[in-house]
Amino acid sequence: MPRILKPTYFGNPILRKKARRLTRKEILSDKTQELIQNMFYTLREKEYGVGIAAPQLGYPIAISAIGIKPTPTRPDREPFDGVIINPQILETFGEPHEMWEGCLSSGEGDNTLFAKVPRYKKVRLQWLDEKAQKHDEIVEGFVAHVAQHETDHLNGTLFVDKVVDTKSYMLASEYRKRIINKRS
Repeated sequence: MPRILKPTYFGNPILRKKARRLTRKEILSDKTQELIQNMFYTLREKEYGVGIAAPQLGYPIAISAIGIKPTPTRPDREPFDGVIINPQILETFGEPHEMWEGCLSSGEGDNTLFAKVPRYKKVRLQWLDEKAQKHDEIVEGFVAHVAQHETDHLNGTLFVDKVVDTKSYMLASEYRKRIINKRS
């Protein structure tokens, strides 16, 4: 039976360390497969957003679970449901654009921190999946955005490290009122 994992928050040193890359044997181990199952269960049950990295749950290894699906406010959102293990961004395209993002490790619910972060709209991403199969794909839009955020987590970088417009910081309650409600 999957279980909910406890998050780590800004200030916890695990979030600032480069996560250890996994071998094929480690990926296929029962221990890692159980962790992946628990990561997805935690992401979905706690409604923690669209992605979560193992260090955010206290595990210093290079795994992120991503669960992107269309929503009522974004019905055209491209879905992505899977894990990225040992991800690397091999190439970026165009200039970065400021995009809104938040992070579970910055707080929960109305107290989650949001800000504008420069991100590329298109990147070439290489990763292993939960079966240790290699992927090398160009991802775009929101998938590219989330992949960059999650890869940063695995390299010890937090979204606040990349914020250029420091006046864009706001808590989730304000973000929903000022940004999300304007889109609807």
